[in-house]
Amino acid sequence: MNIHEFDSRPEAAIAAGKRIVNALHRRLATHDSAAVVVSGGTTPAPVYGYMAHKDLDWHRVHVLLSDERWVPADHADSNEKMLRDVLERSRASYSKIVSFFDASSSIVERCAELDEEIRGLPLPFTNALLGMGADGHFASLFPDASNLQAAVDLESTRSFVPVDTANSPHRRVSMTLPALLRSDEILLLISGEEKRAVLEQATEPGSELPIAYLLQQKCTPVDVFWAP
Repeated sequence: MNIHEFDSRPEAAIAAGKRIVNALHRRLATHDSAAVVVSGGTTPAPVYGYMAHKDLDWHRVHVLLSDERWVPADHADSNEKMLRDVLERSRASYSKIVSFFDASSSIVERCAELDEEIRGLPLPFTNALLGMGADGHFASLFPDASNLQAAVDLESTRSFVPVDTANSPHRRVSMTLPALLRSDEILLLISGEEKRAVLEQATEPGSELPIAYLLQQKCTPVDVFWAP
């Protein structure tokens, strides 16, 4: 794990955005298409605002959310809606965003369908941009999720799982840890002293915080972008 410290949150967001754009440029220089994983929420929104107007062949880029609430894509709580709103009327609006919600499928059926769909994406992902909650969750892998251990099992063949947590009024779909690790690198964007303390706690032997499974794995490098 490498920690990059910044004086302000906008600086951290821009640095993460540059890292992703540069990785996409390199991949598209040698491949027909590329794919990147991004997160929902308010913290990464400035990253996408930075990326949106960069000169890139966005029509060759597949964008996959690390997790999503089980709500229609036009719902106010939808991560997909947030992402599309930020990218609207920019070059990046031509990217191929993978939709999670499907009213014709149950959440369990949709996770199985997404397991198949991910196989059609240009892997590995160039980057996976993740956030972390004060409870140590990442993506939608929460401490109280009954299937947390299955979702962080590095031997699992599942790429998506349904998640129920007391932290959300909605059911959720989340990528599993092994699916996220199919990336060249993981970027963890966090801010504040509280989350820095959680990060340090997660690196201690025996930590049961969900983020500890990400930080302590040896498959994919993790770079932390932190600001006060």
